[in-house]
Amino acid sequence: MWQPSAPQSEWQRANAEFKPGPGENGGNWVARKELPERWQMRYGNLRFWAMLSGSRHLGVFPEQATHWDWISERIQQASRPLKVLNLFGYTALASLVAARAGAQVTHVDASKKVITWGRENQALCGLEDRPIRWLVDDAFKFVAREGRRASQYDGLILDPPKFGRGPKGEVWEFFKLMPDLLGACRNLLSPKPIFIVLTAYAVTTSALTLYYSMRDLLTGMKGRFEVGELITEEQSAGRCISNALFVRWLA
Repeated sequence: MWQPSAPQSEWQRANAEFKPGPGENGGNWVARKELPERWQMRYGNLRFWAMLSGSRHLGVFPEQATHWDWISERIQQASRPLKVLNLFGYTALASLVAARAGAQVTHVDASKKVITWGRENQALCGLEDRPIRWLVDDAFKFVAREGRRASQYDGLILDPPKFGRGPKGEVWEFFKLMPDLLGACRNLLSPKPIFIVLTAYAVTTSALTLYYSMRDLLTGMKGRFEVGELITEEQSAGRCISNALFVRWLA
């Protein structure tokens, strides 16, 4: 939507470029230079593996670093043991942050591959002794079962994709299933929940839509909402590139 600030020669220095293909999830990476199969990255004391995957993803969404800091602060300030549920947990960076801060974490993702990736990140951080329960499961089905078991959590982290499939081919569509998932999550909140974080990359919605959905979920509960966009700031021109929408609630 705007003119690049860096010359084309700078763009050509990129190690690889993702070429979109037909369909929403189509495309492939084209390497311009030889790359290792995977490489280490770091944010503070959080270490993790990155790689070119079959999708356009690399194993990390840098714009979520603001959530990692916020979650860590909330857990440390609680001054009591907390149970945190991370749905659509991907490569577990939020789970590792929560575990390092002292929470007991349940990490759920439909992909066995990214669960393995998350465990490798856990080892890279030296957090093997921290209580993280790893589950390959469909998020909606898991939440429903946890509700029947009367399980409770003090913190919820939700990072749903726009579209996805569960381990048994279950179809996830953000706009169809998100309201029902939020309703089911209400049943999992402890008597004194601390926080909820919801991030959406389905950018055809709006931050206000997320806010009103979360407000419905938390009817009758006191707390503060934060609503907005996750952004990446250009180094070249300082412009802010919107990556995702979010709503956070703090008791």
